[in-house]
Amino acid sequence: MNKPSFRNWQSVQTEVLRRIHAREWEPGDLIPNESDLALEFGCARTTVNRALRAVADSGLLDRRRKAGTRVAEQPVAKATLAIAVIRNEIEERGQYYGYRLITRREAIPPLAVSDAMKSPQNHTLLHVRALHLADDTPYAFEDRWINPKVVPEGLAESYEIVSANEWLLKHAPYTHGEIAFSATSATSEEAEILCCNENSALLAIDRLTWDGSSTVTKVRLLFGPRHQLRTIL
Repeated sequence: MNKPSFRNWQSVQTEVLRRIHAREWEPGDLIPNESDLALEFGCARTTVNRALRAVADSGLLDRRRKAGTRVAEQPVAKATLAIAVIRNEIEERGQYYGYRLITRREAIPPLAVSDAMKSPQNHTLLHVRALHLADDTPYAFEDRWINPKVVPEGLAESYEIVSANEWLLKHAPYTHGEIAFSATSATSEEAEILCCNENSALLAIDRLTWDGSSTVTKVRLLFGPRHQLRTIL
């Protein structure tokens, strides 16, 4: 029988996963150290390290400095969330996408917004509010603040045809962000925009994205009653 070839970190990762799923390494077991695995697999220790990091990122290994690497006793499934272009999201559902700009203006934001964006209180930001529709029915209300010092080109955009959501994802790179999910009750204005009853339960997604130490944008997306959020585990 030929000995398996481990020429890259992906092949090592595959073997590590096989041993975990076959219970050759059981939950809680301390697995061999990187040097021993590199010797067994006939590859560089850095290759083993890269593979173990990938498996640990998936939640199946628990790596602790000076304590070794163990098979996780209670693996944690990690959901992957990507910032979606709402137009694509609607069209992938097989629905017709529509868009309507509600307001676009430069303004000094509320204190809560400037604090979240680490912006001086007298700093003018670009405020864009718009409605995304699916088959001519309100789908999401987008209430967004954009930092023109980070995205100066954004001031030249009207956002009448292309949404700020789509334009920013194409033209404004970001390094990291924060996201929060909550339930909220529709105000009279939100109810009118989303064509639902006042005080209806809405799904709110608040997102803040950064480029290094500077905030790119802060957005609140409101989805109407019965909206379902789906992701991949």
